[in-house]
Amino acid sequence: MVIATLIASDRLDARTIEQACDAIAGVGGVPGAVAWIEPGVAADITVMRADGVAARAALEGLFPGVDVVVQRAEDRRKRMIIADMDSTMITVECIDELADYAGIKAEVAEVTERAMRGELDFEAALDARVALLRGLDVGVIDRCYAERVRVMPGARALVRTMKAAGARAVLVSGGFTVFADRVAAEIGFDLAVSNVLEIEGGMLAGTVRRPIVGAATKRALLVSEAAAGGLELGEVLAVGDGANDIPMIEAAGLGVAYHAKPKTAAAAGARIESGDLSALLYAQGIPRAEWVLG
Repeated sequence: MVIATLIASDRLDARTIEQACDAIAGVGGVPGAVAWIEPGVAADITVMRADGVAARAALEGLFPGVDVVVQRAEDRRKRMIIADMDSTMITVECIDELADYAGIKAEVAEVTERAMRGELDFEAALDARVALLRGLDVGVIDRCYAERVRVMPGARALVRTMKAAGARAVLVSGGFTVFADRVAAEIGFDLAVSNVLEIEGGMLAGTVRRPIVGAATKRALLVSEAAAGGLELGEVLAVGDGANDIPMIEAAGLGVAYHAKPKTAAAAGARIESGDLSALLYAQGIPRAEWVLG
């Protein structure tokens, strides 16, 4: 048995639930009980005699403004979250915003987009972009954080609610410690792992300290943190948007592509395209009354 969770960015009605049940039946599944997690917003449909892949294929994209998560019922409440930072836990790509202060945002952002789409080698693309920032005054980092970095809607509720239930929260980023450490503290993560921008004489040196945190590091951190906590990989939620997030998304019990690039969306077990990060609380069956806000 699997559970299909429908999560609306606007309004979920009984007619949509009925249509979802029909779609499940159309792939040989037997829709069972329907339970509202949040009336008008999120609902569970139990599905029998159909695997999760078939049920997901039948439902995903069927209803505009409605995200669908299909998963096993027994371990839907996760005991660890591991998340990307840029364009996932925050609304911007920090390297692009730093580049804006140097007057080269368009040039850098184009490379960032291609790297996140998996069209360029991540490490080489990072080196190339950081080299363009050589000589930028280090004071711009604080200014950039204050003026540009904004926490993604739903991020605080997601992380703090899971932590209140005993889950571990890990932020892992191909971005930089000068941002990630502060973002982690602001949202409530237990651990942050990211790259170190090297600084010389109060200016960016144009280099990144080795080893670089990339796709392999993200997956390895997921595995090691789960093992340290005595967790099975099925108890882990991973969320990200770029190609360098794919290995950790594929390794997690619930791997989520959040407003993601096409390759990442194709590799993930679930996609959130309409809602914000609070959708991942509904995906775990947690109603708003149980969220930790603020």
